[in-house]
Amino acid sequence: MRIILFSNQTYDRDSFLAANRSHGFELHFQQAQLRLDTVALAMGFEVVCAFVNDDLSRPVLEHLAAGGTRLIALRSAGYNHVDLAAAHALGLSVVRVPAYSPHAVAEHAVGLVLALCRHLHRAYNRTRDGDFSLHGLTGFDLHGRTVGVIGSGQIGEVFARIMSGFGCHILAYDPYPNPAVEALGGSFVELDRLLAESDIISLHCPLNDATRHLINPRSLQQMKHGAMLINTGRGALVDTPALIEALKSGQLGYLGLDVYEEESEIFFADRSDLPLQDDVLARLLTFPNVIITAHQAFLTREALAAIADTTLANIAAWHSGNPANLVDG
Repeated sequence: MRIILFSNQTYDRDSFLAANRSHGFELHFQQAQLRLDTVALAMGFEVVCAFVNDDLSRPVLEHLAAGGTRLIALRSAGYNHVDLAAAHALGLSVVRVPAYSPHAVAEHAVGLVLALCRHLHRAYNRTRDGDFSLHGLTGFDLHGRTVGVIGSGQIGEVFARIMSGFGCHILAYDPYPNPAVEALGGSFVELDRLLAESDIISLHCPLNDATRHLINPRSLQQMKHGAMLINTGRGALVDTPALIEALKSGQLGYLGLDVYEEESEIFFADRSDLPLQDDVLARLLTFPNVIITAHQAFLTREALAAIADTTLANIAAWHSGNPANLVDG
C-alpha cells in the first residue's frame, strides 16, 4: 500500500522508517504542506498521512478523493483542521493518534512555567553576553501557588501531577472531570473561579466551538493581576491579539506559548533570513516575559516513536477491515 506523508521533517522520516519495519508499507515522504496547490502530489496514493497544519478542507479533500485516496491518517490527536462532514460525504475514512506521550507535552508545559518564573531565558542570554548581574531576575516559588488546569485528559492529568509534586494547589476545569486529578488533591471548579484564583493557568483542552478563544479579553480580565498563562494545546484556544493589551497593562504577567493560531505559515521551517510578516507574533516576541516555542512540545523520541507506531497500526487495521481510532463527525 502506497502512503504519502505531508509536512515531513527528518525526525518524522526516521521514526516512520523504524516503525515500518514491521509493516512493509511503501512510504513516500513529502516536506511540503498539504494544501490546494500541493494536493496533486497525492494523486494515486491510497493513504494520505497529514499533520496538524495541513489543509484538510473540503476543496482539498475533493481532490484527494478524486485522485484515489481512501484514508486520511492523522499523525496527531487533534482533528479540528479536518472537514469531517466533507470527508465522510466523499467516502474518506479519517483516523488519528488519540494519545502518544502525554508526558512529552505536559513536561514541556512545566518547562515553560519554570523558565518563566525564574527568568531562565533572560539569564541565559545575559550570561552569554558576559553580564552576570542579577537585577530583573527575581522569580517566585512554585510551592504553595495555585495552578489552574483547563482540560483534565491525559496531558492535563500528567501536568497536574507534576505541579502537585512542586507543592502547588490544583484547580481544574473540565466538563468531564478526571477522578485521577481529584485523587491528587485537585478540585474541579467552574471556569470563572479557576481564572480568578489561579497564579498559573495551563491549557490542555481540545479545540472545538466551545473552546475557541476560551482565553479572550473578558477571561483575561478575570485572571489574577500578573498571572501566568501557558498554552501547549491549540493556538485558537487563545484570542492572541488580546494577549498584547493584557501584557502591556501587566494584567498578564507571564506568557508561554508552544502553539499559535496563525502558525501554519510560520512554524516548522527556518525563516531566520526573512522578515517576520505576522505583526501579532512579532509584537509578542518583544516582551521579556514571553516565551514562544514553535510547536515542539510533542518532540521527544518516545512521542515520535509512539506517533509512528500508532499511525501505521491504524493504517494496517483499516486495510484489514477492522479500523481503529476512527474520527466520527
